[in-house]
Amino acid sequence: MALKPSRNWDEVCYPFIHETSVLCDFEVITDELCGHIGEIIDLMPFDDLRADLEQLQPLAFHVNGSIRGRLAVEEADVVWLQGRLSHYQMEVSTRLQGFVLPRGSAPVPQLHHARSCAKKAIRAMVRVDQEGIDVPPILPRLCNMMVNVFFVMTLVINQRRGISEVQFVSKSYGKR
Repeated sequence: MALKPSRNWDEVCYPFIHETSVLCDFEVITDELCGHIGEIIDLMPFDDLRADLEQLQPLAFHVNGSIRGRLAVEEADVVWLQGRLSHYQMEVSTRLQGFVLPRGSAPVPQLHHARSCAKKAIRAMVRVDQEGIDVPPILPRLCNMMVNVFFVMTLVINQRRGISEVQFVSKSYGKR
């Protein structure tokens, strides 16, 4: 017997919460992503990164509704985020040399959580697409770029604090 929502709307957190489609999972993941970004904004000690996160946070909610509802992100959003990513990549160009262990003081771990959550959103979009639901290509493009922005922001923060990352060398994918 399938779970069904209560008739009492106070007992229903989200109208689609009992759907079996992965689309609802995607929406829950992007809701979580938006919450992570909100937490990071409050913890962010650098005004420029905070301002960018304040602009990025609503995009996470726009991505959230852009499959079930009307597409709410546009190419200008991707262009803006690409510009911010390029800006921060230039700032830490000497640090962009491979994998690092996700360590550091707040908000670095929170950025790594947001990075992982954005990856989960991308994976959920893959499954939504496999279910035959149209996923506008701009959505995974934007979420992939979010992953990269969150990672580069961790490098920026550590560099500004004078902290070096711990490099990670994979035994699985390295030289044999």
